[in-house]
Amino acid sequence: MDSLLLTNIYYIIFCPDVHNYLGNLSYNMVEIISTKTNLLDGCSQRVIGAVNGFLVFSIIASFTLLVVVASGNIQWSSLLETNFAAAPQSIPIIALSFVYQNVVPVLCTNLEGDLSKVRKAIVLGTAIPLALFLVWDAVILGTIPGFAESGAITDPLQQLRSSNGTVGPIVEAFSFLAIGTSYIGFVLGLTDFIADLLKLPSGQNKPLTYLVTLFPPLVLSLLDPEIFFKALDFAGTYGVLVLFGVFPAAMSWSERYSNDLEAPISPIVPGGKLTLSFVMGGALLVIFSEVFKDIMQLQGLH
Repeated sequence: MDSLLLTNIYYIIFCPDVHNYLGNLSYNMVEIISTKTNLLDGCSQRVIGAVNGFLVFSIIASFTLLVVVASGNIQWSSLLETNFAAAPQSIPIIALSFVYQNVVPVLCTNLEGDLSKVRKAIVLGTAIPLALFLVWDAVILGTIPGFAESGAITDPLQQLRSSNGTVGPIVEAFSFLAIGTSYIGFVLGLTDFIADLLKLPSGQNKPLTYLVTLFPPLVLSLLDPEIFFKALDFAGTYGVLVLFGVFPAAMSWSERYSNDLEAPISPIVPGGKLTLSFVMGGALLVIFSEVFKDIMQLQGLH
């Protein structure tokens, strides 16, 4: 029963995520999506890895160029301004931005279960995007000072584009590459999960798994491509924080401290009850605060 519940939650959560990337990509480049989908369906893991590696390298190159061009007018004093009241609203997007757990099974298979290589891949794969996020936030906050104090709802990226004509094409290239690599990761993770669920043989092309993975979100993205950010907020708050915040900590607690179960190996991740309580408590706090906010917004509509 528990496995069935988790299976349904996993699929329900990652379908909106795949829809996000399909919708945002198809908004600008529908034909390239079809090419990428066919690539995933027809190519081996080695080819897909090479393509993804090229895209990652292109992301770093375009990001570096973007930062160099956009940072010419940074006002460093703006980086000292704070607004901690707005920070909790960013947690769902931050949680979704750093989701990689769905790719870990594929990663472990490709690295043949080598624990040191898996750890290195996870640490570097988290540290590099974190550094990119921090640099980009510094550029945005330093280049467009005072837009938060103006009281108007402003898209800082759009304002940056309008102030510098060179930024626009670079942003488009970087956005497409970033979404493309995320798309590949989510599709590989979800198709691998569906293949295990359907007990299909490994190492073979699985058109059925790609159909189950891509068709529902493709239909959603064609019906409403504007739902991208709403789906991101939903998946980050109610999806990622439940599936990768509450459940893993609860399962670790059960395996480590239940009298009915014995861990087959010693824990490879440090942290006891305090750490697990912090993870579960933090995730639940964000979830319930978002539920309360959504209820208040619904009441305001009536």
